Amino acid sequence: MTTTLRRLLAGITLFVTEFAITLMLGTLGVVLFLALSREVFDQDAATFDAAAFRWSRQLLGPERQQWVEAVTFLASRNFISGAAGLLINWFLLVQRHRWYSLLVPVVALGSITLNLVLKQLYNRPRPLLPLTSASGLSFPSGHAMISASFYGLLIYLVWTHVRRPAVRYPLVAALLLLILLIGLTRVYLRVHYATDVLAGFTAGAGWLIVAIPLLKQVEIMVKKRFKKQLQSAEKQPI
Repeated sequence: MTTTLRRLLAGITLFVTEFAITLMLGTLGVVLFLALSREVFDQDAATFDAAAFRWSRQLLGPERQQWVEAVTFLASRNFISGAAGLLINWFLLVQRHRWYSLLVPVVALGSITLNLVLKQLYNRPRPLLPLTSASGLSFPSGHAMISASFYGLLIYLVWTHVRRPAVRYPLVAALLLLILLIGLTRVYLRVHYATDVLAGFTAGAGWLIVAIPLLKQVEIMVKKRFKKQLQSAEKQPI
């Protein structure tokens, strides 16, 4: 077997494996989200949401609203837009990694847009008696969905590029904890039901799982086309 054929088979095997894993995880995310959306108006879901309100108050305490609002701000659209802009400039101007400079806005803006579409589709009102101001619809939670996709993207970048385990694992753990805390604060502040938050986590992670390999394949296709054009230009007589 020639080296070229081996490389071709290895590339095909890698593509099929990545595609199968992405399809499986994406399908699982869709199934979980649909299951949550189906149960969200049932009595069992209402009981679960009410218990989650009580549990979050017991866990965080009744007098911790100030730092809770600081945590929940880290998944607001204004903060995520600013953080995404800084990341784009970093990858575009410093690292000169065009794919990442494209991946960041696709994940962030795509998550926000998808969340708005899902909110209009399900049209669930927010909980009564919120502890802070909140507008719009409730299901799925925008903060939970955006945090799962944006900070999930940061987890992907850390896991891919940070080589030292002593740095990589604490960073990943901190980002995962931040995602969970953001979801918990939305329940604590009574601006979302727990089912909204779980659905937001599921939808955000599902979007991330689809977006990363899809854009990776686009990057590979663009590089191959650019390489062919460059080779063709080199072969043309001057």
